Amino acid sequence: MASVSQRTGNSSPGQAARLRRSSRVDAGVVTREALRQIADITGRPVDTVSAVERNDDGWRVEVELVELERVPSTTNILATYEVTLDDDCSLLAYRRLRRYHRNAAEEGWS
Repeated sequence: MASVSQRTGNSSPGQAARLRRSSRVDAGVVTREALRQIADITGRPVDTVSAVERNDDGWRVEVELVELERVPSTTNILATYEVTLDDDCSLLAYRRLRRYHRNAAEEGWS
């Protein structure tokens, strides 16, 4: 049976937060939206996704972008971007974490 707050539409902030958490989007949806938004903002092609993480405020996605295309492609300059989205897949922030050559070894990077 529905509670009074469910029947009347009145809910406390805690109940609203629980409802949002129960209707969260999955990592696949978040990742696709992060890729779309970072490509739109930067105008750069997305190379790959290197991390997806759920946190208390939403989602953190690490994306590799091609910043400078070269010939041969092994000498392309890539960058890792951190994209932060809320539970509604709205962009909260993004920042570049590092730049590197595609053929560079990842020693020392964690």
